Amino acid sequence: MRKIEIKVPGNSYPVFIGSNIFNRFHEFKIFRKYKSYFLIVDKGAYDNHTELINDFYNQLSEKKYLHLFEANEKNKSFEELKKILSLLIKNNFGRDTLLVSIGGGITGDISAFAASIFSRGIKYIQVPTTLLAMVDSSVGGKTGINFANTKNIVGTFYQPEQVLIDTVFLKTLPRVEQICGLGEIIKYALLIGDDFWGFVKHNLQMLLDMDKKIIEDVIQRCVQFKGDVVMNDEKEVTGLRKILNLGHTFAHAIEIEQKHSIKHGQAVIVGITCALHLSNKLHLLNDIGLEKYLPLLIKFNDEIKIQNFNSRKLYQLMKRDKKNRNEEIKFVLLQRAGQIAIDVEAEKEDVMYALENGLQYFKV
Repeated sequence: MRKIEIKVPGNSYPVFIGSNIFNRFHEFKIFRKYKSYFLIVDKGAYDNHTELINDFYNQLSEKKYLHLFEANEKNKSFEELKKILSLLIKNNFGRDTLLVSIGGGITGDISAFAASIFSRGIKYIQVPTTLLAMVDSSVGGKTGINFANTKNIVGTFYQPEQVLIDTVFLKTLPRVEQICGLGEIIKYALLIGDDFWGFVKHNLQMLLDMDKKIIEDVIQRCVQFKGDVVMNDEKEVTGLRKILNLGHTFAHAIEIEQKHSIKHGQAVIVGITCALHLSNKLHLLNDIGLEKYLPLLIKFNDEIKIQNFNSRKLYQLMKRDKKNRNEEIKFVLLQRAGQIAIDVEAEKEDVMYALENGLQYFKV
């Protein structure tokens, strides 16, 4: 079992990574501190790992509740948040409760948001069950829900007490979720540098085959990098944390414009592809770099299908992005792997160029 310490000022917490460690939860100190547990469990994860999750639940103290959550972007909403808060109140849970989130990124985001506002904040832990959540969303303390056709626009910064990453959950991971996780892994490869990019590219098939050592190595590398970024800019004050949004300004708009017919990780692959084209158009990334990084992104274009898209609507959606200032879209772009430019502004015609050239690989 591997351990990474996320050293956020005033609230450090451990991330444990391993195989078959979820059923060893009694070894973790946090489960000896609480007698009241509220579980929010992704229904898909529960269906695939019923015995494992039930065994965990049955060994908890008497004060406990398990809420099954249908994880999709539509349910990442005030309505579902109200259900969770109502259940906490109805079942007499208080500030001494540990909320346990078991699921992917959507489940983790709404669970963490509920924990951050119930009784002015209760403790929670993340048990990510998808590759995307393991390498990215379970760490860092961003919480949120979608509102007014805008992704993650309502939320808080609220760090977990612990993250428990058990790769046993990946055994039942559908192919589409593998691709989604790969989207965030590619993002981290571009953020970290050419050595890690080469490692991911060279071990791609073993990664998709969920090879135990390779997958744990990749998860550890991504989590460690994100942890270091969050430690230095937890609430996006200095601007460093913005680098984690590479491709996401495009991706979030694409998700909404496509009415969530593609998943977040798939949209990230498309979004990074657009970001690379914009980087090249603005002469940040040279032609050699574009040709170097593009093939891995479009390798799975037959598994990511973009329906007829409206570039003008996409541009308007991007103007809602949380990183924007003074109504100007602020992009995170690439100069080379490991060298990122933030708060880049671009003319509308250049953004439209990036959209058309990036989306062309994925059009139905």
